[in-house]
Amino acid sequence: MPIPSLCSPIVGRLEPYVPGEQPRIAGLVKLNTNENPYPPSPRVIAAIEAAAREGLQLYPDPQSLALREALAVAHGLQTDQVFVGNGSDEVLAHAFFAFFQHAGEPLLMPDITYSFYRVYCGLWGISAELQPLDAGLAVDVDALAARAAQGPCAGIALANPNAPTGMGLPLAQIERLLAACPQRLVLVDEAYVDFGGESAVGLVACHPNLLVVHTLSKSRSLAGLRVGAAFGQSPLIDALTRVKDSFNSYPLDRLAQAGARAAVQDVTYFDETRHAVMRSRDGLAQALARLGFEVLPSQANFLFVRHPECDGAQLAAQLRERAVLVRHFARPQRIAPYLRISIGTPTQCDALVQALTALLGSNR
Repeated sequence: MPIPSLCSPIVGRLEPYVPGEQPRIAGLVKLNTNENPYPPSPRVIAAIEAAAREGLQLYPDPQSLALREALAVAHGLQTDQVFVGNGSDEVLAHAFFAFFQHAGEPLLMPDITYSFYRVYCGLWGISAELQPLDAGLAVDVDALAARAAQGPCAGIALANPNAPTGMGLPLAQIERLLAACPQRLVLVDEAYVDFGGESAVGLVACHPNLLVVHTLSKSRSLAGLRVGAAFGQSPLIDALTRVKDSFNSYPLDRLAQAGARAAVQDVTYFDETRHAVMRSRDGLAQALARLGFEVLPSQANFLFVRHPECDGAQLAAQLRERAVLVRHFARPQRIAPYLRISIGTPTQCDALVQALTALLGSNR
């Protein structure tokens, strides 16, 4: 589509992020956007209903203080070490603006990772320098650390566990990157960490160049509420707040703040549902392996898989015809054979396995 002449020149150069499909198909087994298959805590619904009954004619707290206090308690931090925004995507956008614009110095990141990172680079005019994953599709920490130590860079952006592979790094590897890049920010995006990864939040006190980003969309079942958070030493949080207040002083409404706070405080429900997802993930991995799939080790609420006899795009299309939706990435070509499969309920996982069993039999 041509860009109107009224637009700023940069608009035509942008390559926007393409979100996962959200179709309205009756009976769909939807395993394409890494949503939690379980509803949020009942305490979330009660908190939202209470918030809806009072105060909607007033602006919400622009500092989201009660929510930040709850997050600080949950993670053993001070309130001034917590930032919140409208989903982790907004938090990431503010972070890229605040920390990675350094006179043309490139931002280091894996070549296969959350694709929104490159979109932010295009939006803010940041040069992205991509470091290839290793032969097993794991983040090459040696290469990233060596490059960061060699010369100027704007920092490092890293998803851990990585997306779309689901593979995680231990904290010792994160500390290596922090040591290799002491004068620039290391951003660790932990969207999926609650499903078996090691969180770097505990390193915040010792590393002034560390910012850890979380979302409540996945493990807290709040994808529809849009709440994200960042954890770092107070100067980093102050910088994010300056950017936020220069863009939108009220990114989280009263309902989002109330619901998110309730979700953070209901630890029992959080543990029950995330462990249920992990059990389903491990069972699905075994079932897919029995069908001949190569299944990458996952510490996320999804699996990244390929079948040696099947084209990834074709298999995704055939599943869709059977009302089972998974995610296929055509680019980069290196991962085109793979499918990313979100972990559903046991019933949804069984439906996927049944569909794949039938398809693999008919494709032979």
